[in-house]
Amino acid sequence: MRSTWLPFALPEIDDDELREVTQVLASGWITTGPKVKEFEARFAAYVGATHAVAVNSCTAALHLALEAAGVRRGDRVVTTPYTFAATAEVIRYFQATPVFVDVEPNTLNLDPLKLEAALDGARAVIPVHLAGFPCRIDDIRSVAHRHGATVIEDAAEALPTRVGKRMVGALSDFTCFSFYATKSVATGEGGMVCTEDAGRAERCRLMSLHGISRDAWKRYRADGSWCYEIVAPGYKYNMTDLAAALGLAQLRKVDRMWARRVEIARLYDDALGELLELELPHRDLAHQHAWQLYMLRLRLDRLRIDRAEFVDELKRRNIGASVHFIPLHIHPYYRETYGYAPEDFPVAYREFMREVSLPIYSRMTDADVADVVGAVRAIVAEHAA
Repeated sequence: MRSTWLPFALPEIDDDELREVTQVLASGWITTGPKVKEFEARFAAYVGATHAVAVNSCTAALHLALEAAGVRRGDRVVTTPYTFAATAEVIRYFQATPVFVDVEPNTLNLDPLKLEAALDGARAVIPVHLAGFPCRIDDIRSVAHRHGATVIEDAAEALPTRVGKRMVGALSDFTCFSFYATKSVATGEGGMVCTEDAGRAERCRLMSLHGISRDAWKRYRADGSWCYEIVAPGYKYNMTDLAAALGLAQLRKVDRMWARRVEIARLYDDALGELLELELPHRDLAHQHAWQLYMLRLRLDRLRIDRAEFVDELKRRNIGASVHFIPLHIHPYYRETYGYAPEDFPVAYREFMREVSLPIYSRMTDADVADVVGAVRAIVAEHAA
């Protein structure tokens, strides 16, 4: 048994990040400034987007995208229940109504075959690329646009994800990324909203900093002006140069860190694939999986313990694990506000009950991976039905 705790996730930080942050600190300009602009440009180039607006979270990015799409009180916005809180809570910021559509049993992404019935009168659709595996975005976009709905991709876990040879980032009306501490590019907190529409990008940029006139961020620079105008009641969503400095360093090694996660996923597959008590994560070689998460599913009919006990057994063996995600429709707010029952979205509820996410991040050594594998195999051997 492992003698020390293996965290579920850790960012990979080295001298490159330290140099970037030190440079920002030495400059004296630590809020939104030239590093943010550089990060936006480099990120847009990496994902193939025309416009990228850096903000302080993916939640902010989703909120800004919905605002730019014209979502208002009483509108309907379609999304998946199998996601984190942010995806739906931004809809409620507008007093709009989140409309859930169940997920595919293999990918756990929004099921496009069930989308049509939910789209009548909907203003927007927010599909999620769960764990870094791409949703069927072409099918979703086709159905959504036929109904006049804007498509806003929640790509919080989808860097670098490809649909065929196309990078997620420029496939829909908006794409929103996360740079949270556990993500493949980690700035502590941070996000990016990408779009191909210059007008929508400018609206997101405007609303991300109090709705004040263009380039007001540099009013304290030599080339700036003290004069600004408030043209809309905006938000305080801007990214800092300190966060952008981390992002620039992380972006330079994002492909190497992804390659290591791919290798860890392969090691897990090879070691656990023979166990009849487990179901490995879905994959499709036609697409590039970001492997933000390694979502293992238990075949509970072959085990004498449930998912919660399985996670406890991992913890007892000093292995950090998590569950992704508790479906939104079974949380008290959505249950009490909309009267949902767990069975209303049966696939999401059933698969949640048997999902366990194993650690997968580039700082893991082969010995760490072996410890995880050993723990999982021991638990299965001890509790197999």
